[in-house]
Amino acid sequence: MIPLDRTDRAILHELQLDGRISNVRLAERANLSESACLRRVKLLEEAGIIGGYAMLINQAAVGLSGNVFVEIALTRQRREDQDAFEAGVAEVPEVMECYLMSGEYDYLLRVVVADAADYERIHHEQLTSLPGVARVRSSFALRTVTKGTELPIPSR
Repeated sequence: MIPLDRTDRAILHELQLDGRISNVRLAERANLSESACLRRVKLLEEAGIIGGYAMLINQAAVGLSGNVFVEIALTRQRREDQDAFEAGVAEVPEVMECYLMSGEYDYLLRVVVADAADYERIHHEQLTSLPGVARVRSSFALRTVTKGTELPIPSR
């Protein structure tokens, strides 16, 4: 991890709010010259702090209004079993996030769905067919209360 100064944090803040901001506008907001701003952004990219740029899509607008949180327990917790599961789950396009967890279940997934029937299809055809799956427990989100995309970059 490289140390971030106030200017780096300002650049990261602005880019997280609008990844399509022009370098001219970003430089203005960060109180830098355009060339200095571009240089800083390039350094942040090269350091891996900026991991990429993405467009946020409105789930409901594309017919995927549901979120299902799925807890999965594997039959065994050996490294090769985890590797096989993780490779398989990475191929399921509806799985937006997958976390290795501590506790009763081994993995927590966030799955986007159109409706309950869509989730039933995904559950039956994909999730329960993944390597090493012993148990699946699903919870449907009723409503999104808050959903952030901006990381709170700490100042030191």
